Amino acid sequence: MPLPPKVYQFLVSVFASVGSILYGYDLGVIAEAIASDNFKALFNPSAAESGAVVSVFTGGAFFGAMFSGFAGDYLGRRLTIMLGAIIFLLGGGLQTGAQSLAYLYAGRCIAGLGVGFLVMIIPLYQAELAHPDIRGMVTGLQQFMLGIGSLVASWTAYGTYIHFPATDSKQWRVPLGIQIIPAGILAALILLFPESPRWLIDHGQHDKGLRTLAKLHAHGDINDPWVVAEFNQIQDAITFEHEHEAKSYFELFQNRSSFRRLILVTAIQASVQMTGVSAIQYYSPVIFGQIGIPTNDTLKYQGINSIIALIAQALCIAFIDRVGRRWTMIGGNLGNMVTFIIATALLASYPPGTTTNIGAEWGFIVVTWIYNFCFSCTNGPLSWIVPAEVFDTRTRAKGVSIGVMVSFAFNTMIGQVTPIAMENVGWRFYILFVVCNLTNAIFFWAFQPETKKRPLEEMNYLFTNAPLFVPTMNMKDFQQHDLAHRLEEAERKASVSSHIEDSDRGGNKEVMKG
Repeated sequence: MPLPPKVYQFLVSVFASVGSILYGYDLGVIAEAIASDNFKALFNPSAAESGAVVSVFTGGAFFGAMFSGFAGDYLGRRLTIMLGAIIFLLGGGLQTGAQSLAYLYAGRCIAGLGVGFLVMIIPLYQAELAHPDIRGMVTGLQQFMLGIGSLVASWTAYGTYIHFPATDSKQWRVPLGIQIIPAGILAALILLFPESPRWLIDHGQHDKGLRTLAKLHAHGDINDPWVVAEFNQIQDAITFEHEHEAKSYFELFQNRSSFRRLILVTAIQASVQMTGVSAIQYYSPVIFGQIGIPTNDTLKYQGINSIIALIAQALCIAFIDRVGRRWTMIGGNLGNMVTFIIATALLASYPPGTTTNIGAEWGFIVVTWIYNFCFSCTNGPLSWIVPAEVFDTRTRAKGVSIGVMVSFAFNTMIGQVTPIAMENVGWRFYILFVVCNLTNAIFFWAFQPETKKRPLEEMNYLFTNAPLFVPTMNMKDFQQHDLAHRLEEAERKASVSSHIEDSDRGGNKEVMKG
């Protein structure tokens, strides 16, 4: 029995998201690696060097995201995914065998380059495959798989930390080496899955694009009304885009509608880093250590934290296409702000080294878990969902590429600054994230329109015609319903055609009787 179309789309997207596991795993594992006794004994890194171990990865990812925009447009979505996985394999091998910090920097930079390709192209690929009704669920898999990677990393690092002695480099080499496995699986199998139908149609492969749409939505039936309606809409949109839209990155800044979307996407990606997530993710041993929690307990609590994040991400996948994007983003930032206010107050009231208040320690742990839950069911997944869906076909790879570059630029900055700030200003560093979460919420309340369940080809209409100040708009006034009208027309034609065929068969029977 063939799989229902939406289940098939979901499963294809799940496999593509294996690439996101690599990013999530690295986010989770590097904090534990640089905190391990053997790593510190072997390399004796300063605070700035520890920051560099983290930041060269995200710096490499910045350039990977930049190049992936070109690769996604010219090579296709699948080949770009495969290229990113192969690059990551090389970088992962270099990290695992590192004999010096310079060696480790090179491996992490190359691995980051591969991750930059992957995290840019995967949600874009997923969005172009998915039905509008499940697009949020499908592109939200990016953050869910990040969570799986982080979960595996946390417990792997905890296990190697407590089971290998400080004299054994397996404490950090084994966790770093495991990330090679999913990269190899992704590189080996991605070409077995369908190419984006929108990319195929955009590159003149109309018949192949139609067959791919039919495979995704109708078990291969190219005459299915939905397939016919969506194929015609994509063709018309791409024809218009070829005549009017961006042929280079520069033109994203010239078209008012494209520039509006670019500002929104870059703001989302920058805002996510300024929620404080990377500071907590990379340097939890340092942060927890500030309040007197030992490293082995920190790694265990981070493992629990990863489980909480995964539950939150699963909830987002289940409900995001019902509750929508806009208020989820606003509420998430406000929730993050509250948790950082509490964390800041705890650190200010119970300074590290001057108190052994167990309640304060547990209060800090719990508020970190609450923050992680809030972030993981709101801002984290939405930072991939919204950028992948707001652009049109001609600008999608370019626009998402710039957005991801901004994300990695801010990620690199936070990765480099956090250990230095922790050492010099302590709890006052958290005030930055309190303020940023508040300003994030205000910005998205003012400027982010709702995009749930809107077909990709109708985003251009929304961002061209809707007012910049979103609270004054009525969303119903900007519903185009173009795909719905095309579907009705396709169903009507199919019904008329079926009726004619039935009449012809009836007439033939009468002739035969005569």
